[in-house]
Amino acid sequence: MTVAVQLHKVLIVDDSAIVRQILSKELNSQPGIEVIGTAPDPYIARDKIVNLAPDVLILDVEMPRMDGITFLKKIMEHRPMPVIIFSSLTPKGSRTAIEALAAGAVEVVAKPGQSYSVGDACKTLAGIIHSISSKAVRPMPQRTASPIKSDSAASCHMVETTQKILAIGASTGGVQALTCVLTALPATSPGVVVVQHMPAQFTKSFADRLNSECAVRVREAQDGDRILPGQVLIAPGGYHMVLQRSGAMYYVNIKDGPAVCHQRPSVEVLFNSVAKIAGPNAVGAILTGMGNDGALGMLAMRQNGAHTIAQDEETCVVFGMPKEAIAKGGAEVIMPLDKIAEGLLKYARE
Repeated sequence: MTVAVQLHKVLIVDDSAIVRQILSKELNSQPGIEVIGTAPDPYIARDKIVNLAPDVLILDVEMPRMDGITFLKKIMEHRPMPVIIFSSLTPKGSRTAIEALAAGAVEVVAKPGQSYSVGDACKTLAGIIHSISSKAVRPMPQRTASPIKSDSAASCHMVETTQKILAIGASTGGVQALTCVLTALPATSPGVVVVQHMPAQFTKSFADRLNSECAVRVREAQDGDRILPGQVLIAPGGYHMVLQRSGAMYYVNIKDGPAVCHQRPSVEVLFNSVAKIAGPNAVGAILTGMGNDGALGMLAMRQNGAHTIAQDEETCVVFGMPKEAIAKGGAEVIMPLDKIAEGLLKYARE
């Protein structure tokens, strides 16, 4: 007598076409598993969940338009089902793994690495699918609502991402200081956003000059520009620059508005947006300059988990902005100018 094998219907959500193809092929070769569909982002996945009614969802974290943890929370609230998080950010015990499990994932599996093959990962996924798909998954309990923070204070960053942001602010003496820092960054550096107090007609030529001297690509930022590894975006004179996020993708908005700390662009505006949008996935540095622009923004970055660096007095042309950041408690460490690039990269790796 032949015993029927329970069929587990699986939907794969990952922005990589290669990952979707490999997982589909490998999992379809396993008895009792059928991949009934794939989706490159949560918005397409939402429609496929409704139309295909999968038993199990395999979900990546870093995706465009909406990150996987946010999507997981929405699934657990509106249509609870077994979800396996499959991401390079989820080795056992990582911050993202803990957050995923707390949000309702039944298990987290790290994507293949040097000592962990694709075959091993697929076998692990298959084993989990067979073991959990028949278990009931209930909605996450609703927590008592906490007081709503103002938009400027509320954080909407991912707990962890492979894409880091370096944010730098400078004023008087900043042309030389930024040249020192940016020329020391390798072409593989995390993406950099910069506010240098400078009139509108000078920022493009400044960016062009740096681009000719640096291993990283440097240019004046335009509205909607993505933050990319190996690229530096300098805020255009006369406009504020703020960090935004769509899913796991970071980009900048260039906008008008009143001067902040008597400046436009303002380091304060940039740093506050980095604190809110990137949080612990950012590293900030405040360089030589007059006044207090960026001091409270750097404090917000540090309070949201970012590492922060202030240039020391001895190497500053004007020890104004770094001094204020240190006094307000925003600077985690104080470094001489020639060590700041190394510090930015070190903290980004951490």
